[in-house]
Amino acid sequence: MPPDKKNDINQINEHLNANRNDWDEIYLQHYLALYNYAFIIVNDETLAEEMIHQVFLKILEKKEAIIIHTSLKAYLYRSVYNECLNHLKHQKVKQAYQVQAINNMKANTENLSDRLQYRELEQQLRKTINELPEQCRTIFQLSRFEELKYTEIAHQLGLSVKTVENQMSKALKRLRSELVNFLPLIFCLLFKI
Repeated sequence: MPPDKKNDINQINEHLNANRNDWDEIYLQHYLALYNYAFIIVNDETLAEEMIHQVFLKILEKKEAIIIHTSLKAYLYRSVYNECLNHLKHQKVKQAYQVQAINNMKANTENLSDRLQYRELEQQLRKTINELPEQCRTIFQLSRFEELKYTEIAHQLGLSVKTVENQMSKALKRLRSELVNFLPLIFCLLFKI
């Protein structure tokens, strides 16, 4: 860098750091060009305006001296560029987090909903089985829970196979009518396995 240019930059640095009020004038002088530049990057009028305000706010809030290496204009453009990129990166991270949070919430809600429906089905099933007549309930439990064949149940209870078949038919008919509201859930449970 030529010595004259270096001296000019040093003078600008000293002047701007000594006279913070000059930033108002610089803001007004460069606002439109910086706004147009920010708008190209963020493609939003309000956001572009906010990026310019953020850049100047950060400059004014800086406690340490501002060091400009090339020119004031280049410094401002680079600051706006960095502010816009930081904002866009932050938005991407925020969106990714929101998508993940929504997916987690959906999964938790679905799991909770499934568990509640399953628990409700279990309660209704127990209630319906307990409401069956005693012989019908016993035959159903031996068939479905202990997995005995009709002939084995008939032999164990001292009944005819035809009586066991009739009692099972009654039990299944009653279960179908009482659990009709749970058919979609039962269907889902059977095909998830």
